[in-house]
Parts: sequence; C-alpha cells; structure tokens
Amino acid sequence: MVAKKVLDTVAGLRARIEQYNYEYYVLDAPTVPDAEYDRLMSELMRLENRHPELITEDSPTQRVGAQPLSAFSEVEHKVPMLSLANAFEEAEMQAFDRRIRDALGVDEVEYLAETKLDGLAVSLRYEQGKLVSAATRGDGRTGEDVTRNVRTIDCVPLKLYQRGFPSILEVRGEVYMTRTGFRQLNAVQSEKEGKTFANPRNAAAGSLRQLDSAITASRPLSFFAYGIGEVGGGELPATLAEVQEKLKFWGIPVSPLTRRVHGLAGCYDYYREIADRRAELDYDIDGVVFKVNRIDQQTELGFVSRAPRWAIAYKFPPEEEVTRVIDIEVQVGRTGALTPVARLETVFVGGVNVTNATLHNMDEIRRKDVRVGDTVIIRRAGDVIPEIVRVIMEKRPRGLQPFRMPDTCPVCGSEVIRQEGEAVYRCNGGLFCRAQSIQSIIHFASRRAMDIDGLGDKLVEQLVNNHLVDNVADLYDLKKEDLLQLERIGEKSAANLINALEKSKTTTLARFIYALGIREVGEATALALATHLGSLDKLRNADESTLREIPDIGPVVAAHIVSFFHETHNQEVIDRLIARGVHWTDHKPAVTESGKLAGKSFVLTGSLSSMARDEARDRLQALGAKVTGSVSSRTDYVIAGAEPGSKLDKAEKLGVTVIGEDEFLKMIA
Repeated sequence: MVAKKVLDTVAGLRARIEQYNYEYYVLDAPTVPDAEYDRLMSELMRLENRHPELITEDSPTQRVGAQPLSAFSEVEHKVPMLSLANAFEEAEMQAFDRRIRDALGVDEVEYLAETKLDGLAVSLRYEQGKLVSAATRGDGRTGEDVTRNVRTIDCVPLKLYQRGFPSILEVRGEVYMTRTGFRQLNAVQSEKEGKTFANPRNAAAGSLRQLDSAITASRPLSFFAYGIGEVGGGELPATLAEVQEKLKFWGIPVSPLTRRVHGLAGCYDYYREIADRRAELDYDIDGVVFKVNRIDQQTELGFVSRAPRWAIAYKFPPEEEVTRVIDIEVQVGRTGALTPVARLETVFVGGVNVTNATLHNMDEIRRKDVRVGDTVIIRRAGDVIPEIVRVIMEKRPRGLQPFRMPDTCPVCGSEVIRQEGEAVYRCNGGLFCRAQSIQSIIHFASRRAMDIDGLGDKLVEQLVNNHLVDNVADLYDLKKEDLLQLERIGEKSAANLINALEKSKTTTLARFIYALGIREVGEATALALATHLGSLDKLRNADESTLREIPDIGPVVAAHIVSFFHETHNQEVIDRLIARGVHWTDHKPAVTESGKLAGKSFVLTGSLSSMARDEARDRLQALGAKVTGSVSSRTDYVIAGAEPGSKLDKAEKLGVTVIGEDEFLKMIA
C-alpha cells in the first residue's frame, strides 16, 4: 500500500505541473523557468516509476506514445465538422455580409475574427473533464481516431482545468506546427537521412497521422481551439467569443489574435492588420475567418450544403505558384557568404510579381535538386523572400546539369572556400572583396580594433558608395577634400577624422590582428596569437600545426587563419596598410610569469577606480586568463568594483570567489 505522504506528493506535483502548463500554453505567461518545470516532471516520473499503480491516463507524464497501431479506426462525428465557404475579393465579402444582415434583419453584425491556421482540423472529446477521444475531420461526418497521437501534444490538456465544464464537451480546433519547429524537425530528419517535409502543414499532418504515437510525441506539434461540437450536461455562453474565453479558462489554448469586430469595416481592418503581421508570426496562416458571434444568430442562419451560412474564410492571395528557373546566380553577402539565387520567369504570387527566389546554400540546392531549366513551385509568405518549395520532376527536360558553386568569388575573384562541417561557401578575400568592404571597414575602425574615432557606420557606407574607399587600406589615402564631398561632413568633422586616422596608425599587434576580421578570431584569440607568435611575419607564415600549439586555438580557427593569409589579395591589403604607416611594437617571447593566470576564468562587475574595464580585461588576458561576461559554476573569480550588478549576487549564490580592486591589482602586479 502506498503511503499517504507519497499520494499527497504525487497529487501536489500533478497540480503544480498542470498549473504551469496552463500558464505556459494558455496564458502565455510562464511563472517558472524551464529547469524548474523539468525538475518537477522528473520527480513525478520517478515516483510513478517506483509506484506504477499510481499512474493515471491523465497524468502529465503520459505523453510519450504507445505501441504502434496497424491502422486507424473510424470515428463518427455526432455534430458534423463542416468546411467553410471562401472569399478571395472584397465583392465576395460584401455579398456575405449583405446576406447575413438581410437574413437577420439587422443593420450591422458583430463577427468573431480569427486567423485561419494552415494545419489539420481535429475534434477533441472530453467526458467529465477527461480527454477520451480525438479525431480528424475526414469527410466531415467520419474521421480517423488519432486519440493516442493527440495525447502526446503538450498543449492539449488531458483533463480540463478549473471547473464548471459540461459533462460532455467536444472542442474543435487545428493541430499545427510552428515555423521554428518545422525547421528543427527538417534539420533532424536530414541528419538521420529521413524524409524532410515541404512545409509546416505537411509536417503537422504527417506527424499526427503516424501509426506509431512515439513518433508523434517526438514532433513539435501545437494546437489552437476555435469552436465546439457536441455539448451535453451543461450550458455554454451566448456568444462564440465568450465560449472561447471559457475554453481558455478550462486550459485549452486559443489564438491570442482572435477578437470581436463590428460590420464589414471591422472585417477589412482585421484582414489588413493580420496580412501586415503575417510574416512575423511563427506559424503559417492562409487567411482570416469571420463568424457571426452570437450563437442564437448562428442557429437562425443554419447551414447550406457542407458549410455554415454564418461563417466565411477570407483567403490571402495565393502564396504558391508554378514557374521556371531561367538561371542560378551567386550573390556575395557582407560577411563573404555566397548565396545562390534562382532567377525565375515572372510569376504573380502572394500579391506581388516574383522574379527571384533564394536557394539558401549548396546543401539546399542538392536536397531539392534545383537545376536551370526546371519547373518549380514557388512560395512567398508575407514580406519574406520567396523560396523554391520543390521541383516538379515530371516536367524536367532531359540533359539538365546539376548546379556547381564557383571556385572563385564572382565579385573579386578571390578563392571560394567551404570549411568541413559548414553549409556555407565563403569568399576568402575578406579585406579585398568589394561586397564585404562595408562590413570589414566598420569592424576595422571599431573601438576594440583600430579605434578610428568618428568613422561610424553611416560614414563608411558613404565612403564606399561614393567610391572613395574600396578596402581598409584606402582609408589612409583619404584627404580632407575627399571627406568634404560627403553629406553632413564639415571642415571640423573632416579634420577630426583625418587626425583620428593618423592617430590609429600607432596600435598594437593584437589590435591589428583583431581588426583584420579573420573568421572566429576575436579579441582573446588575437591577443593569444600576438603573445605567442610575437610578430605579424610569424603569423603570416604559420601553418595549422603551429597555430594549434597555441592555447584555445583549435583546428577550425587554425584553418581560418591559414586560409585568410593564403589569399594573395588579403596580403596585398596588409602590405598597403604597413606602407601607409600602420605600425606596432612586436611582442617579445612570452615568459613564464605572463601565463601565471592561465586556465583561470574571471568575470568583471562594477567600475574600477584604477583603470577602465577594457584595460582590466586586457591585463587579465595578457596573463593567460579567460574573461567572460556571465557567472557560472566554472568561474574562478569575480572582480567586484564600485556598484556591482547582479553578477555579484549570482557569484555569492554559486560560491564563486569574489575579490575587490585591491586584491585584483596585487594579482596582476
């Protein structure tokens, strides 16, 4: 017999988990971090594993799936699940509203407006507050029994929350997959060389209709309720808006974008608002739905054929169309990444004429097998760049050749490289490539690099766009009269920038290395390179094995460094910088004392009276220490200056050693 203390603990854990689920999925206002939720769930699972007789069907732990089915059984809908009539133009909406007003004999109708999710319609049946069955729409009268699969969806309550619900309550809604979840699922499927999905709707439908519910449990499915079916043993409010509030009260998630609107003007305002916000949503919608809000008016209006007279779906312009790929070009981004872009025969999709579609990267092209001359399906969602969904293989002409990424940059002719394990090809001419010039100059001039005061982002863009500067070496050829040609640059500003450029010529080797913008070479790595190699010449000639002997430099960073200096164009820009007077004092070989803090991790908080935080960080790094921005159990010391922040509190909670400024100065002396 299970002790009363265990029974009470299990009941308490379930109550707390159900409360947190309600806050997370329904209110969208979680009050505990994920770690605390996971801890409670683990404790409940531990107790249920120890006392299996305590496991109930509605326990929060029972969402892992069951033994695979051989086939789905059929479920008859007591109240048919009907489709909706569609409107594509304002004239059709006007006709719908006029019919409603004429039938009801009113001047204006209150509608409930909601987004039309692009997912799979399902019906959830609760008896005495417990989920007993779930079914797909099917043909509207008979659907498939997907109860075991729906039980694995975290946001669907296994028993209703709060109180006051009817003894029989059938909830209608949509199972869908977020765009984020869809991308994550396809990434996992690709790694396992499994089936990838064309879009979130297909992924949601395929996941819900798995005979093995354990597979469904592993998929990121969500649910929003939008209405009700059969109701028995209780009453519901008089309007659909109030019904949805009741569903939310009972723990069933409903869309936060649902609202009441008045008349046709309110419908149009809602349609335009959602159309504008469509791209920012993390789930696909293909229109909005308007329903007469009062349920007695719905009953009066009734049904026609397979659709209710009191509701309509106002669809957005089509987002998928068929067109042909006439070319694949390669664009070079500000970071040197090469992105293939499909040039298309113009097609009207999503409300605009589309002539280009992103192909993302070479892996995506191979996965979809896109070739010049292919007939393809194009999708456009809101203001998002159009993309190719898939190739229509049966329309492929014979002899089309697979696309190959170029060996040299189409902008500057530098070598194109792809590091092992990466999807992106990159131009290696970081200092030379015009496509990367704005980004490389902004980084070069930044405070922690060459510290060129007054050379901000907007000014860099003007210099590049007016062809006064193509790369960082050109900065030191600028004359005051060149700057006076630019907008908002007067005599004083021009003189100040020329002086700042001259001042920046005196720097340190570590700053110069960091300013070059070598991939994954941050300040700490630049300092390590300068400290251990001592000179730029040694760095330029170092091979990967030499670089990997330096602490914290692994094979990837070493490969980036060697590749950067292997590119002739980068070497030429560096030589020009040195020729124009950029200089520093080479480091002497590091002595033992300089590494006395090697392996130690520090965090700075508050202000120091003896030096700036940046200088303190440099001093620590020069002695081999690692300086991070957040406190963890792996932090060795927290240096607390005046007015320390929350980092001090966290250090004290974790038991990390805290030292003041005086002790810090002794440590680095």
